[in-house]
Order: sequence, then C-alpha cells, then structure tokens
Amino acid sequence: MSLIVQKYGGTSVGSVERIEAVAKKVGSFKAQGDDVVVVVSAMSGETNRLVELAQSMDAQPDSRELDVLLSTGEQTTIALLAMALKKRGVPARSFTGGQVHILTDSAHNKARIVDIDKKRVSEALAAGEVVVVAGFQGVDEQGNITTLGRGGSDTTAVALAAALEADECQIYTDVDGVYTTDPRVEPKARRLDRITFEEMMEMASLGSKVLQIRAVEFAGKYNVPLRVLSSFEDGQGTLISFEEEGMEQVRISGIAFNRDEAKLTVLGVPDHPGVAYQILGPIGDANVEVDMIIQNVGADDTTDFTFTVHRNDYQRAQTILKKVAKELGAREVIGDDKIVKISLVGVGMRSHAGIASKMFELLAKEAINIRMISTSEIKVSVVVDEKYLELGVRALHSGFDLEQPVEISQ
Repeated sequence: MSLIVQKYGGTSVGSVERIEAVAKKVGSFKAQGDDVVVVVSAMSGETNRLVELAQSMDAQPDSRELDVLLSTGEQTTIALLAMALKKRGVPARSFTGGQVHILTDSAHNKARIVDIDKKRVSEALAAGEVVVVAGFQGVDEQGNITTLGRGGSDTTAVALAAALEADECQIYTDVDGVYTTDPRVEPKARRLDRITFEEMMEMASLGSKVLQIRAVEFAGKYNVPLRVLSSFEDGQGTLISFEEEGMEQVRISGIAFNRDEAKLTVLGVPDHPGVAYQILGPIGDANVEVDMIIQNVGADDTTDFTFTVHRNDYQRAQTILKKVAKELGAREVIGDDKIVKISLVGVGMRSHAGIASKMFELLAKEAINIRMISTSEIKVSVVVDEKYLELGVRALHSGFDLEQPVEISQ
C-alpha cells in the first residue's frame, strides 16, 4: 500500500464530465489499496472569471478581498469531486486550505507556505477516506484567506506530499510530461523520461508552464518523488529527480521561454557607489520582481542601467523609475515591453564548453539580434525582440538536436 498525493489542474477538472473522469481514476487507486490525497485547482477559466468580476468592481481590487474571492474557485471543485467519489461508493472528504490549516505568510496573492498541520488529513486517511484538498490557498496567522499565486496548486500538492511523507506526488495536467520545449511552438519537441530538480527549477523560473517553481523547490528540498502525467491518456510521464550518474552526458535538456518580459533602462546615471541600490531599492519595495540586470559604465563617469521585469509590472516600474531617475539626475528612462526571453537549460553545460557560443551562432544565422544575455552554471538566457520567439526556439531546438532521444551509456 502506498500513500499518493495527486494534483489535477484546471483543464483536468474543467467540466462535470472531467471531474467524473478524475473520480474514476482516483477510485481505481483507492481500489488497489492506496491511500490517496487529491489536490485540485479551480475549473478551467474560473479564476480568470473571478478576476474579471473583481476588476469590474475595482480596477485595482483590495488584495485581501481578492484572495477571499479567488479561493472560491477551488472550493467549488473540491465539493464536486468529493460528491463524484461518494456517488461511486468511495469514501471522501473535502477540505479548504484553511480547514487543513495550510499556514502561509501574509503576502496576499503571492503567499508562501510556512507550515502544514497534517492532523486532519491523517485522521481522514486513517478512516479510509480519500482526502480532497483545495489547492492554491491557505490562511495566515490572523486567519485571513491567502492565495499562492498562479500555479499554486502544484505547491500545495508537493507541500502536502512532503508533510505526509508520501511515496509519490503525481501532477496530472493537460500534457503527458515535460517536453524539450513547448510543442505548440516547436512540433518536434520531445517528451523527456526524466529531468533533474535543478533543471526543472530553471525551466520553471524561465517560463516553462508545466510546474510552478516553488513546487519544484519543495520537491527537491524534501526529496519528494515528483511525476508529471496526463489526465487524459495513460503513460509514464516525466520523473523529476536528483541528478544521477550518466545524466551529465545530456548537454541540453530543454528550451524555456517567457513571453511576459519587459525591459527598462535608466540612461546617464551618475556612477557612484550604491547607485544600483538607489535604482532597484524602490522597485523591490513596490514588490516588483527584477530578473536580468546589465550595467554599462561610460567614459563620462555615467552608467546605463538596464533590467527586466514581468510585463504586468512594466507600467508601475516605469513610473517608479522616472521618479528615481529625476532624483538621481539621470538623463532619461526608456523601456520596451515587446521582448521575450529564450533560455537553454541542461546540467551537461557544466562539462561541455561552447554551449553559449553555439547558441549565439544559431541565432545569428537567423538574423536575430540579442538584446541581453544572462548565464548560470546550467543555463544561458537571451532577450530578443518578441517577433523572433518562434523562429529562435525552433532554430535552437534543431541546432542542438533536441528532437533526437539521447543515448546514455551505463
């Protein structure tokens, strides 16, 4: 007998018929003797509908009340799935994040899990019930409902799996695993049998939508076996694990990209100690996340300071930056919200030289101009004009032979 935590995304529970199909699948695991905890998202499109409702009331709704509203999406799904299971004769009980006492910090709309009280879940499992938990939500120390941000149901599932010491955490979604890149952009993309936690964290942080980065961080930190599977077809999916002997021979595991990028530049900033903090401090205080940063020092003792932010934060960051630039005596603030980031990811970069230069060569052959570059031990990222996204991804996918399975010697 195994303890399995399963997570089903919005498309997997997007209709009554699909919820019935999930109940059938969950019931089959229960029938073979497994203990099952199921974490579900809101039905497909429901969170967007609730956001639109909120914005029809107030263009910038209060963050606390927005969390109260958004949490109702998952509450609907857990009740319907528990009903579907009980109709099949499978004992089940639904819980909101607050009822399970998933304790978070107080950062509304972007909360982080602090602790989970597993008592109620353990009691329900001991009673032979399937436990159905609302993903994406929790409560802070004051009892306020909080939400974990987009994709937060993945984090809920992995955190529960860690707290319960589950044998496996299975993430069911509308794709049958993790691919070398998005098949909608490159039809030749190939499903990976396995990928390391480190690579998956990079892929998630760089734009891959399969898993939320915090979910992968949790899984790696607590060594939770994590598998991405399809809700709609059978298969082994993709196993996310620690790096094993032989895996370093794979130079590139995948190509991630992010369409939601915007770039801001402060021109002619007086070059003196602390200027980077003076620019980015107010940006951070506004809870705007900064990604890539480039600073160029000129011969006239001024510097041009460039960084990227999420496209949704572009206007807000630009407003803050213009005020800061005026205080610093900078020449001008310019920006561009028509850019994208393309990234190569692979643990094999550690032992293979020339990955970056080959990447630049492949893009140059397609006349794609690189605006910014960022590297780490296992990734190389470039910022290019938005119109070159598909062309760039396909050129790199072909140039690094990612459509071909890699033979790993034993």
